[in-house]
Amino acid sequence: MWRKELESVLKAKAEISAFMHKYLTPDTDIVLTGAGTSAFIGDAIEPVMRGIWTSVRAVPTTDLITHAEYLLDKERPLLLISFARSGNSPESVGAVNIANKLCKKVAHIYITCNKDGKLAANSGKDNILLLLLPEETDDKSLAMTSSFSTMLLTCLMLGHIDTLEKDADMIEKTVKNAEAVIANYEQPLRAIAERPFERGVFLGSGALKGIAEECHLKLQELTDGAVVCKFDSFLGFRHGPKAVVNSKSIVVYLMTDQEDVQRYERDLVRQVDANNKPVAQIIVIGGKKPELPGVKADLIVEMPYGYADNKFYGIVPYVLVGQLLGYYASLAHNLNPDAPSVSGNIHRVVEGVTIYE
Repeated sequence: MWRKELESVLKAKAEISAFMHKYLTPDTDIVLTGAGTSAFIGDAIEPVMRGIWTSVRAVPTTDLITHAEYLLDKERPLLLISFARSGNSPESVGAVNIANKLCKKVAHIYITCNKDGKLAANSGKDNILLLLLPEETDDKSLAMTSSFSTMLLTCLMLGHIDTLEKDADMIEKTVKNAEAVIANYEQPLRAIAERPFERGVFLGSGALKGIAEECHLKLQELTDGAVVCKFDSFLGFRHGPKAVVNSKSIVVYLMTDQEDVQRYERDLVRQVDANNKPVAQIIVIGGKKPELPGVKADLIVEMPYGYADNKFYGIVPYVLVGQLLGYYASLAHNLNPDAPSVSGNIHRVVEGVTIYE
């Protein structure tokens, strides 16, 4: 799907570039939005895009709906980039309508997987760019998987749309990393997922914190809440959240191969290991093994090409670890991974939301 989406974006490059140049000015406020997993895309993208776009921030539609007047600048031009698997959630449509009413000058980019969704149906205007992903990414199961990673990759490509051809090799390396994770680590991850545990913790720095956020939701929702999960940054985890780690926890470290950042990550791994010997630890790192004297990990997931080698595209394959853990933990709990919510508490498209405009 990632290769297919690269081809699709390259075919539409002229249209995308023209739209971006028209609506992306130094004064434009770029807001990345979505709900749930779709919101986490923005959380992962914001740190890496700050060096490319003048002003970019992630704001969930679930916040925009209730506090748009505090979160949007009425006077500044707004480019609202909406991520939506189905394009049918009430918040997705509601956030667009509220932004249109509140702000004087608004443009939209819809990144969605469903050609029949309400967002896609609402396109066709000059100030709206519709980026429709391959049909296969419109996951039919409850949990978002291919839709998350492909929407994430699509928005990352927008950052270098004018020179995207030069990034094709890095995107191919990203694909190779994902293939290596599946080929080499699917069964070891399955074995860990089948162990008895009640808590899961995912830690990442910078953009990888957003990936950790998505991983924590995958394991939690695919086990119907039987495994309660948390996410945080490596440094932030010390400030209270570390209390959740016990003998019934697994801790997943999404580590970068940027040495200046990894030194902080290593310190935290060693500290958790010293305080919590029974926990299962999974180290995820691109390219090379981390130097962790005295720490024995249950599994170290390596990727052939490092995080730094692929610029910001390198963050995408990390999510596969959370997805695979969630899938096999779901089976271990005798659930159907396509429809794990026995209680009916969660649905593929959120229900019960009334938008008051």
